[in-house]
Amino acid sequence: MSNTSLNKYLNQIIQGDCLDVLKQFPDNCIDLVVTSPPYNLKNSTGNGMKDGRGGKWANAALIQGYDTYDDCLPNDMYAKWQHNVLLELLRVVKDDGAIFYNHKWRVQAGLIQDRRDIVYDVPLRQIIIWKRKGGINFNPGYFLPTYEVIYLIAKKQFKLKPHANRYGDVWEIQQEQRNDHPAPFPVELIDRIISSTTAEIILDPFMGSGTTAVVAAGLGRQFIGIEKSEKYCKTARQRLERNRIYPETARFHQPTLFSEITMNG
Repeated sequence: MSNTSLNKYLNQIIQGDCLDVLKQFPDNCIDLVVTSPPYNLKNSTGNGMKDGRGGKWANAALIQGYDTYDDCLPNDMYAKWQHNVLLELLRVVKDDGAIFYNHKWRVQAGLIQDRRDIVYDVPLRQIIIWKRKGGINFNPGYFLPTYEVIYLIAKKQFKLKPHANRYGDVWEIQQEQRNDHPAPFPVELIDRIISSTTAEIILDPFMGSGTTAVVAAGLGRQFIGIEKSEKYCKTARQRLERNRIYPETARFHQPTLFSEITMNG
């Protein structure tokens, strides 16, 4: 398959299983991957997500689960699936490209689960801390988690846009509040990632409600979204159409004075 065959996927939201769709892509065709997979939170020793009691979060969308995924695989199966996704993404990413892979550390059976069973044997360059507000904690044995991690998995020739390396590796960005998806990306977070690179083709294999596509389009980049759920594909396409009229990313597109950037982003 030639790189020109990728054109039919550009600026499209593709409904399907990401591994099946990715296998149709040629090698070295994507500049940047920005994604956050389902976290498998319902397979939890704490059981707060699994049994749905949820406390004050009982009505939260994440308690109800995803549209086409129950988020409750045995951990070894989940880790193998996600590792295989990363390997396939590395195949399609160009030699100067990178993957920004957002995930969540958590405590399981009294020990931290830091996802080493997923991100082993990949070119992991940096861990970025996304400091958000709030969270869910059903266990009195440890403090409420208030951050997630973004694994920067980079090919050897990957470089940031000039001056973007002045950002620190701790980003304090509020969670997305006005979105029906159980775990939506904040627009500001994706804007920070994409605008820090010169990438032209942005891929999100777990597109969800379409934030990566919306931000990429707002920044004048091309995008490819893959999403298994028909419902979320429809939502993403509606957001893209609405964004052409009322750009939700506009407030993040003002020129940045890098002298004003603090070390924590």
